[in-house]
Amino acid sequence: MKWLWLAISVLAGTFGDLMTARGMAEHREIEDFGARGLARILRHIGTHREVIAGMVFNSISFFSLMALLSVSEVSFAIPAGASSYVIKAALARWYLGEHLNAKRWLGAVCVAIGIALIAF
Repeated sequence: MKWLWLAISVLAGTFGDLMTARGMAEHREIEDFGARGLARILRHIGTHREVIAGMVFNSISFFSLMALLSVSEVSFAIPAGASSYVIKAALARWYLGEHLNAKRWLGAVCVAIGIALIAF
């Protein structure tokens, strides 16, 4: 059961972060932290479909992480959950069109190696 909760947590968190990032990228940079600026960003967050979907996926990820922690040790759950970083790096390239240099790919590979050492 722990592998199912881990998969749900990782995938939901990955989709949540990617969708939120894409939705927020459509909003211009936040420079006004006054009442009007905060109202504008809250309106964007509350009405943008991708941002809302991202929040829903991140909520699913959070609750599945809680379920994972109820059936496994934290020393497994948290490092194994870091596999989302590897998936996010790959999908950021495809879904968000981000450029990932060799240093970022090397970082993702190091994370993957660490996960393999802990999980297996």
